[in-house]
Amino acid sequence: MKTNKRTYLMSSIMIVLFATIFLLIVGRFLYIQATGEIDNVSLEKWAEEKRTTSYTLDSQRGKIYGRNGMTLAYDRPVYRIQAIVRDSYTTNPEDPRHVKNPEKTAEKLAPLLDTDKNYILRRLTKAIEQERFQVEFGNAGKELSQQTKERIEKLELPGIRFKEESIRYYPNGMFAAHVIGFAQKQDGLITGKMGIEQAMNKKLSGKDGHISYEQDQYGDKLLDPNEIIEKPENGNDVYVTIDQKIQTLLEDVMTQVETEYSPEGITAAVMDPKTGEILAMSNRPSYNPNKLEDVENWNNDIISTPFEPGSTMKMFTWAAAIEEGVYNGNEQFQSGTYKINDRVRGVNDHNWGKGWGTITFDEGFARSSNVAASRLVWEKIGTEAYLNYLKAFDFDEKTGIELPRERKGTLVYNYPRDKITTAFGQATSLTPIQQMKAATAIANDGKMVKPYVISKVVNPATGDVIKEKKPEVVGEPISKETSDHVLNLLGSVVSSEHGTGKKYKLADYSVAGKTGTAQIYEDGSYLTGYGNYIYSFLGMAPKEDPRLMMYVSVKQPDVEIGEESGSTPVAFIFKNVMQKSLHYLDIEPDKDTSEQVNPIELPKLTGKNTSSIKQTLKEKGLNVTLIGSGDTIKAASAVKGEELLEGDRIILVTNKPVMPDITGWSMRDVLQLANLLDLKVETMGNGYVIKQSVTKGTPLKKNDYLGVELEPPEPMREQTEGNDHTETDDGSDEQA
Repeated sequence: MKTNKRTYLMSSIMIVLFATIFLLIVGRFLYIQATGEIDNVSLEKWAEEKRTTSYTLDSQRGKIYGRNGMTLAYDRPVYRIQAIVRDSYTTNPEDPRHVKNPEKTAEKLAPLLDTDKNYILRRLTKAIEQERFQVEFGNAGKELSQQTKERIEKLELPGIRFKEESIRYYPNGMFAAHVIGFAQKQDGLITGKMGIEQAMNKKLSGKDGHISYEQDQYGDKLLDPNEIIEKPENGNDVYVTIDQKIQTLLEDVMTQVETEYSPEGITAAVMDPKTGEILAMSNRPSYNPNKLEDVENWNNDIISTPFEPGSTMKMFTWAAAIEEGVYNGNEQFQSGTYKINDRVRGVNDHNWGKGWGTITFDEGFARSSNVAASRLVWEKIGTEAYLNYLKAFDFDEKTGIELPRERKGTLVYNYPRDKITTAFGQATSLTPIQQMKAATAIANDGKMVKPYVISKVVNPATGDVIKEKKPEVVGEPISKETSDHVLNLLGSVVSSEHGTGKKYKLADYSVAGKTGTAQIYEDGSYLTGYGNYIYSFLGMAPKEDPRLMMYVSVKQPDVEIGEESGSTPVAFIFKNVMQKSLHYLDIEPDKDTSEQVNPIELPKLTGKNTSSIKQTLKEKGLNVTLIGSGDTIKAASAVKGEELLEGDRIILVTNKPVMPDITGWSMRDVLQLANLLDLKVETMGNGYVIKQSVTKGTPLKKNDYLGVELEPPEPMREQTEGNDHTETDDGSDEQA
C-alpha cells in the first residue's frame, strides 16, 4: 500500500510538472503568436531584415572640362566579373544559371581576361568544393571595359554576370597631366590625389545614395520588395582655363624636343597676361594618369620646383632701376668684370669675363650683361630699395594659383655678393610661375595679376554657376611708363644686332622676352660642361600689347658642341607654340615682312556639297580629311570665319561617316575627330597614331569606342636662324 501511494504521488507530481511545462510552452507560443515578439524583438521586423539587402548607389564625381568644353576627366563605368557556382541557383536545367562546365568556362574566359586558364579553373573548382555561392577572379576580373564585357557576354557562358563600378578616367592621356592630376579609389570613394583633382576634391565629390529591398534566398527581388531608394547627389563640374588646341600643340612640340634632345626636364606654360588665365601648362617627364606605373616625375615643376632663374631675372632688375628714376640707358660702363671691393669676389660677364668693352646699359641688357645688372643694384638703385622691389613683385610669396603643392623660392639676400648676384638670377631661387606672375606687370601697364587655372564650378543638375573666377590685380609694382620702357628693352633682346634672343623671332609678330641660362647646383657645387644648364626664355607677343606670355625651360639638353646652343630646343618650343597660338586666337599680326603667313579664312562648310567644298579647301592649301562618302557636309572641325594656316588639317564629316585611316595623326587631330562624331576615345602613349581599334571603312555612330596607340615622331631638329651659336647668358662661375 505504501508503495502504491508513493507511486501515485510521484505520478501526480510528474503529471503536474509536465502539464505546467506544456502550459508554459503553449502559453509562450500563444504569446508569440499574439504579440509577434521574442525578447522585445519583432519577428516580423527580424524576418524583414533577414530578407532585406541594401547597397550603396554611387554618386558620380564631377567632370573636369577644358576651356573649349572638352571633357578632361570623368567617371568611367567598368565591370567586375562574377561567377555563380552553386547549382541550386539553377531552377530550370534547360536554362542553367550557374557555372555548369568549369573547364570550358575557364578556357573561354582566360584570353579575354588576359590571364592563365588554370588560374580561373582553380578559383572555380575551389569555390565549388567550399560550397560557395559565387567567386571572383582577383585583379584579372576587375575594371573590365565595356568592350571586354560585351565580348564575354557574346560567349553566353552560364553563371557569368557583371557588377558595374566606376573608375576615374582621363580620355586624353598625358594631356595636361600635372595640372589635372588624378583621383583614385580610397575607402570605396574616388578621391583626388594630385592637381586639380586634389585641389577641388570637395567640389568634385558627390554624396552617395542608398537602396534596400527584400529578396529570396537566391538574391532575387521579391514581388513586393518594400524598396527604399535614396538618390545619390553627383559632384559639381569644374571648368579649367586650359585651352585644348594650345595645350595639345604644346604637348606635341615638347614630345618632339624630349625625343630629339633627351633633356633631364622641360617646363612650359602659356598665360594670358591681361587676365592671369593659364592656357597651357606641361612638364617633362610627364605621365598618363590612367597608367601610374613607373612615374618618373610627380611634381608640377612650374609651381613646385624653385631654382636660380638666371638672366630672366634681369627684366625685373632693369624695371626697378627705371621705376626708381635712376636709369639712363645711354650711360656707358666698362663690361667684362666688376668688383664692389677687395673682400667680395668679382662678377664676370657670361663670355668668361671678356665683356664687350665700353657699352651702354641698354646694350648691356640686350647682351645680358651680369656686370650691368650688378652695377644697377649696387651703384644706382641701392640694395635695400632693390629688395623692396623684389617684394613688390611678390618674389617672397607663393602666387596662390589653385594647384596643390605650390612652393615659393627663397630670397637669398644676406651678404653683398648675394645682393648683386640676385640682380642677374643667381643666389635667389624662384619658380617659373612666380616669374610669370611678376612679368604680367610688364605686359599689363604695371598691373600684376594673379595666375589661375579654375574658371568656374557648375552644378551639373541645375546648370547653376556656384563659383566663377575673375581676373584679380594683386599689385602694381611699376608704372605704365616703366612697363612700356621695359617692353622696348625686352624687344631689343630679340630684334637688336647684339640681342641674345634673336632665335626667338616670330615670322609675323614682334616678341619681347628675356633669355636665361641657370646653373645647376648638385652635391655642394655647380655643374660645369657644355649643356649642363637650365636654358629658359620668358617671352610675350605682340610686343606693344602682349596678348600671350610663355615661359619655357629645358634642363641639360643633349646638344652637340659647336653645332647648336642649349637654347635651340627652347626656341623650337617657343616659336612653334607661340606663332600658331597667336593665329589660333585671331590676334592681328604686327609685322609686315616677306615671311608673314597669310591665314586662310574659312567659308560656310556645313550643308555644302562634299566634292565642291573639298576641292575649294584643297586649293587654299589645307589638308582635308573627309569622313565618309556622303554627298553633304554635316560637321567640320572648324567653322565659317575661322582662320587656319596653310597645311593645317581640317576634318569634314559627311552624312555617311565611316572610319578613316588615322595613322600618323596627332592627338589633337584624333580628339577633334572624336568630338565631331561623339566617339568614346581612349589614347595610349603620346605623339602620333600608329594603331587604331576601328578599321578603316567601318561605319561610325554616336558613342562608338575608338582606341588609338601613339608613339613619338622620328627625331626632328629645328632649322635655326642664321649661324648664331653664342651662349645666351651667364657664365659658369657666377655664384657667391
